[in-house]
Amino acid sequence: MKWIAILAACMAAVVSPYPAQAQMGGQVTRIIVPFAPGGARELLARTFYQELGQELGQELGQTIIIESRPGAGGAIGTAAVARAEPDGRTLLMAASSHFVTAELGAKPHYDPIKEFQPVANIGTQSYVLMINGNLPAKNVAEFINYARKRPGELNYGSAGIGSSTHLAMAYFLSAAGLDMLHIPYKSTQEAANDVAGGRAQAVIVPNAGVGAYLQDKRLRIIGVTSSQPSPLLPDVPPVARAGLPSYVFESWFGLLGPAGMPPATVEKINAAVAKVLKLPVIQERLATQGVAPDAMGVDAFSKLFAEDRQLMARIVKEAKLTRD
Repeated sequence: MKWIAILAACMAAVVSPYPAQAQMGGQVTRIIVPFAPGGARELLARTFYQELGQELGQELGQTIIIESRPGAGGAIGTAAVARAEPDGRTLLMAASSHFVTAELGAKPHYDPIKEFQPVANIGTQSYVLMINGNLPAKNVAEFINYARKRPGELNYGSAGIGSSTHLAMAYFLSAAGLDMLHIPYKSTQEAANDVAGGRAQAVIVPNAGVGAYLQDKRLRIIGVTSSQPSPLLPDVPPVARAGLPSYVFESWFGLLGPAGMPPATVEKINAAVAKVLKLPVIQERLATQGVAPDAMGVDAFSKLFAEDRQLMARIVKEAKLTRD
């Protein structure tokens, strides 16, 4: 009998997998989403994983359940996966911020490298640098010059300490040698609204959410953080080509499992994800979220995973970031 893939809605409430298992029989795989509701990563999970869960479940012949378990900057859901049996039935939707809690000196009760097995990469997302539209700067180089002459006088917003938008902007300031005050908000939208209102002067937002600001004359989009122009904003130059050659910042999205998973199980899930990422419905969903699909083998994803840990550690150190 071919099991039917079902999907529980990925909302703020935690969804228990056991009723589905009792009704359907067979194997159940949970994908835990540790991100807080309303953020770009949780939005990606909620909108994209509906299709992914359905297609991946059919490909693997299993029931896939998406379980939202936010809290403590992602540490609660992430720790749950670290403690799970390494049988391939519990996976984590992770991103580059997977490493940040540990790098900021907190104690998340798990080792972000040793206690996880990279399983499958899904794609990468870049970001967009926006400034207040009343500033005299029209591009990245002019903004750097403007801010450099005003050390400590300008503010930038983010979606919170340790968020990808915080890291992206802190990395930009470090690379450009700028001194700006960080104002953490509860969401990227709140941060962007305050930049539009002039209470802060700059913010970096995920490229998927930039559409809401394209017609807002109070904001000026001056650069994308990817090494190449974004298909969503083909006329906006990469920061690396517009005044800061050393700067590139992108986030990966992928699936991790507990350390100790059988290699055959890891390879099976990896191959299934790669096949699903070729489906037009999945590619369309990713495009609307500003994510470029990027299937890679287990070894390649493991290499990316280790390299990104080093990059996140360097950003935290160079930008002198702390949780306080």
